[in-house]
Amino acid sequence: MAKTIFTCTECAGTSPRWLGKCPACGAWNTLIEAQADAGPGRNRYAAPRFSGLAQGQAVMPLSAIKASEVQRSPSGIGELDRVLGGGIVAGGVVLIGGDPGIGKSTLLLQALDALQRANLPTLYVTGEESGAQVALRSRRLGLEHSQVNVLAEIQLEKILSAVDSMRPAVAVIDSIQTVYSEQLTSAPGSVAQVRECAAHLTRAAKALGVAIVLVGHVTKEGALAGPRVLEHMVDTVLYFEGDTHSPFRLVRAVKNRFGAVNEIGVFAMTEKGLKGVSNPSAIFLSQHSEPVAGSCVLVTLEGTRPLLVEIQALVDSGGPSPRRLSVGLDRDRLAMLLAVLHRHAGVACMDQDVFVNAVGGVRISEPAADLAVLLSITSSLRGKALPRGFLAFGEVGLAGEVRPAPRGQERLKEAAKLGFCTAVVPRANAPKKPVPGLSIHAVERVEEALDVVRGLG
Repeated sequence: MAKTIFTCTECAGTSPRWLGKCPACGAWNTLIEAQADAGPGRNRYAAPRFSGLAQGQAVMPLSAIKASEVQRSPSGIGELDRVLGGGIVAGGVVLIGGDPGIGKSTLLLQALDALQRANLPTLYVTGEESGAQVALRSRRLGLEHSQVNVLAEIQLEKILSAVDSMRPAVAVIDSIQTVYSEQLTSAPGSVAQVRECAAHLTRAAKALGVAIVLVGHVTKEGALAGPRVLEHMVDTVLYFEGDTHSPFRLVRAVKNRFGAVNEIGVFAMTEKGLKGVSNPSAIFLSQHSEPVAGSCVLVTLEGTRPLLVEIQALVDSGGPSPRRLSVGLDRDRLAMLLAVLHRHAGVACMDQDVFVNAVGGVRISEPAADLAVLLSITSSLRGKALPRGFLAFGEVGLAGEVRPAPRGQERLKEAAKLGFCTAVVPRANAPKKPVPGLSIHAVERVEEALDVVRGLG
């Protein structure tokens, strides 16, 4: 077994044993286990330690390096391929995280089954379940006679040996928090074990050309558990989003070296596993028989895909300390928009409770939602519904101006395709040619937008 030391994350000081307080800088609870000597050991990929990453190549200018498009293997699940950038890349490492029970293992088992049916060798390494439990899940998903190879193992050296001997096209490690290396004495799931095991698996993927998918646990805050360096090691980071009580799931790419970031895939959980949703805008739009007050439709961009999302607002009389609550939107931005609404449009909500919700469990981070949020708030405050087939988008500044949103033409075309007939947009997003079936009102300021809505009513 390799000798281990404990290193301080604050000052890099070392200690031969674990201490609550760093002897060098005095910081508390900062000592983590690390290898003191990374010489030859049982793990062939650790001798020398970084040989899998640092290949002996001469220094060359960029113009002299031959660059070619990476080869991708479609997973057989269209929404997953969209998030990955077109498919799984040989030698790529994907980290996927999400709440317990949200569908990570289900989706990956379905993807591996589709890959092996396309004559690609696959390996599913389970550290949390037995092989019999995985087989039962595959039966429930309707994956009859599946030829996916399953290995129930948590020791890193045995996993690497199996990957080296089988050379699968894709290997799934479920989950990285259960894997441990004999070179470290700490328990599985510790910071040192997670970081070291992920580093060895990444080097093996690059050296052997095997695509490896790591399943990661998440903390109570929704971030991936373990060291932040884990996200920097891998090529792609995917997050599962959505309420476990809802049948719909979103898979979002927050890092992708082989494709676009912030791309999302939309899935519906069924008795036969996760199914891709071809028209996700239908999920995020409520089906009202008649227009209701406090509802405004927004066209938002998720990666390369325009989505129509309904923004709902409820303004009610509050007490001495009115509440400001937002679900799916930034709460601080909501407070800023209410101040802009009061200062530049004369609409006061100082003594009102304001609740804002993005329907369908989607999280909206782009500022183009500002105008739709303001219009839904004023609609609820006045108790007057916006017209049927109405939508809005645009960023609102502190001076009351309405700023343009990126790729406004694509947003308008998507809205027209789904039957919307009236749009309030920033003046800079007004199309030069009319969009068939869509009446577009271009505005420059918040008060102009409210005047347009009053005129439409």
